[in-house]
Amino acid sequence: MSESKAFVKADFHMHSLHSDGSLSPLALIDLACERDVTQMAITDHDTVSAYAEVAKCPEMANTSVQLITGCEFSCLWSGRNIHVVGLNLDLQNPGLSDAMAIQAKARTERAQTIADILSRNGFENTLEGAQANAAGGTIGRPHFAKYLIDAGYVKNMKQAFKQYLGAGKPGDVKANWPGLALACQWIRRAGGVPLLAHPMKYGLTLTKLRKLCDEFKAVGGQGLEVISGAQDSVKTDTLAALAKDFAFLASTGSDFHQPGQPWAELGKLPALPVSCTPVWHSWQ
Repeated sequence: MSESKAFVKADFHMHSLHSDGSLSPLALIDLACERDVTQMAITDHDTVSAYAEVAKCPEMANTSVQLITGCEFSCLWSGRNIHVVGLNLDLQNPGLSDAMAIQAKARTERAQTIADILSRNGFENTLEGAQANAAGGTIGRPHFAKYLIDAGYVKNMKQAFKQYLGAGKPGDVKANWPGLALACQWIRRAGGVPLLAHPMKYGLTLTKLRKLCDEFKAVGGQGLEVISGAQDSVKTDTLAALAKDFAFLASTGSDFHQPGQPWAELGKLPALPVSCTPVWHSWQ
């Protein structure tokens, strides 16, 4: 596509109260407008319910930011929990509704398992506490962590994850997530673009990351997040090279959850490297 298209300042990865973010969908849109973002996507974990809330406020159609539909799907690859962001989804697609129901069931079962594990470690009422923190949104480990903090079991989020909920710890429950192929199938059938989320956060060697990219492309993956939050330029250059090697579209997202996290500030992202083909070219 032509490089003469209108300037795009994009943030295609952020979370609202509908999953583990601290702001409402409308507050996210307001913040994006304040920061001159021109295109954004709310990518809550395994739910698109934020868009139903936005739809109830028709005045949002007149904001300066273009809202692209999105979701961050949890899935498994080689025993690892991998996240795939789907962008520009048809929210009326029946298959997408079915996928959301499957993911919600998996999250509910996972939450119960985490609660059972924490109970065996001497913590009480953790499921109820996590549900209260989720306030009707999808339950994730941060909701359990917040309850552990509020109940006085741990001092802060870092301790909660380091001792109980982080990778390899008792509460690190993988759940019955779908494989990469099924996640990509759900997204593609809903007219969306599947993107590998925050590729540098899985602790993979470059060789294994290339293997993941190869398999992701083979099952319908179309791109990756070349920029994820405030990552260093070396990682960006590595991901830009991967995007070129695999002919992937390139996305950019803050992975914003709440204010005050400088490594994941909504809209405060560098431009994609010039070698990249931006994902928004797929719908412009």
